[in-house]
Amino acid sequence: MNAAVEVVRAGALTTVQDEGRTGWAHLGVPRAGALDGPAMRLANRLVGNAPDAAVLETTVTGCAVRVTGDRPVLAVVGGAACRVTVDGRPAAWGAPVRVPAGAVLEAGPALQGLRGYLAFAGGLVPEPVLGSRSTDLLSGLGPPVLRTGDVLRLGTPGGAPYADTVPWPGAPGELVLPLHLGPRDDWFTEAALRTLTSAVYTVSERSNRIGLRVDGPALARARDGELPSEGMVLGAVQVPPDGRPVVFLNDHPTTGGYPVVGVVAESALARAAQAAPGVPVRFVRA
Repeated sequence: MNAAVEVVRAGALTTVQDEGRTGWAHLGVPRAGALDGPAMRLANRLVGNAPDAAVLETTVTGCAVRVTGDRPVLAVVGGAACRVTVDGRPAAWGAPVRVPAGAVLEAGPALQGLRGYLAFAGGLVPEPVLGSRSTDLLSGLGPPVLRTGDVLRLGTPGGAPYADTVPWPGAPGELVLPLHLGPRDDWFTEAALRTLTSAVYTVSERSNRIGLRVDGPALARARDGELPSEGMVLGAVQVPPDGRPVVFLNDHPTTGGYPVVGVVAESALARAAQAAPGVPVRFVRA
């Protein structure tokens, strides 16, 4: 019998994620994929998977799964730091763990950061949609958000696990986002642009996989009205009518009508995935 994992505790928001669906934005399909790509790739490396193998992404409260089938499964819990147990007994976080058939692997609530990643040797193998197994919360493509009782098959283990100890980055105490101004920075006053790159914002509890929302000073417009819808890219900083920036993350819409004051470098977005509500945010000119 092939190995699988059965969801025992789904947690607040647990989804299947891989590298996402690139190349479909012109058809209105968002990218999706793991918000903390480096954490996903490192977890896969530790269990001998290809970097883009599908994993579970948890949010804040973790999750628990039971290994089913006729063989043990090598697993890693990484990303947000948390307590890890196998059948209630403490196990290593951030390192490979052997989970016997029938045992329950649990990733507890995040102690630091927001999003955890559970990788299993062989990877999760739900049916791909447009070349990806990722759940997309905006479009609804890919596997549905996990519920208790769901079962996900695992593929056949391939490469050798990485044996050495590796460092995991800690959760950010402050989020610094390099910002390239434009294309619609001329829709804002000079004072607003100075505020954007000098004020300290904080991560809002309204943030999600679609966008990182921030609390702080509003940005004043230099002109009225709204734009016709235009294309949106990963990292775009859109400013809705309340004047508070929203940094678009992986499940962002591919078009929008609110002005984009700038774009955050993609390399900085993995840190945004682990920034908890209340963490200070600074936008700096790239």
